[in-house]
Amino acid sequence: MFTSLQNPLAFFGRVLIALLFIPAGFGKIAGFVGTAAYIAKMGVPLPEVAAIIAIVVELGLGILLLVGFQTRWAALGIAIFTFVITFIFHQYWGIPAEMVMSQKMNFFKNMAAVGGLLSIAAWGAGAWSVDAKLNK
Repeated sequence: MFTSLQNPLAFFGRVLIALLFIPAGFGKIAGFVGTAAYIAKMGVPLPEVAAIIAIVVELGLGILLLVGFQTRWAALGIAIFTFVITFIFHQYWGIPAEMVMSQKMNFFKNMAAVGGLLSIAAWGAGAWSVDAKLNK
């Protein structure tokens, strides 16, 4: 049963994961000053550079993931980025008790996204992708 669904599942999985990142990238462009200020508040050095990196990863690699071009590399890049930033921005273990639940949920949501991205990096985009069309 799942063999016949492999390509649509791979496609919709890529789309849904990309939906986490592409709008976030656009949001960082629209609110660049606020994004850089928030990054600085979290103690990240060179916050404007960090914001640009976030935009490139979320928007640029997110679009590559969505269309399935250089999918394995895009998924791996987003996975590494997400893994690193999660420990910076969702430190649920070191915050006031009333904030723990939401930050813990965001932390583990991000880790689940990293898991999905690593699966895409391992298995590729599937037949409904630019990668598959270029490999024919």
